[in-house]
Amino acid sequence: MAGEPQADCLFCKIVAGEIPATVVRETATTLAFRDINPQAPTHVLVVPKAHYPDAVTAAGADPALVGEVIAEAGRVAADEKVDESGYRLIFNTGAGAGQTVFHAHVHVLGGGDRLHEKLI
Repeated sequence: MAGEPQADCLFCKIVAGEIPATVVRETATTLAFRDINPQAPTHVLVVPKAHYPDAVTAAGADPALVGEVIAEAGRVAADEKVDESGYRLIFNTGAGAGQTVFHAHVHVLGGGDRLHEKLI
């Protein structure tokens, strides 16, 4: 069922505290943690605690939740001191776009002088 934790989902396990992660922020509805394979000096993932396979599904089911995820991503950028220099928010949707964990999440990337050249 949409929104319910999935036993085979890596991010659901991180949200539940079953798998360790370096948490940088947490709210009642979101969790932000460092990516284990960073693609930029700042690379943090912000996930809704509720399970949705991708951002589009989450937005269809709970648009306010996706708004909270994006707002939290902005707070992460400020905490990481990349809000003034610039940062990227990236949602990958589907395997063809590079999504490897099918739990909605946004990548917060920043801190690289040439970040705009590395990513499309």
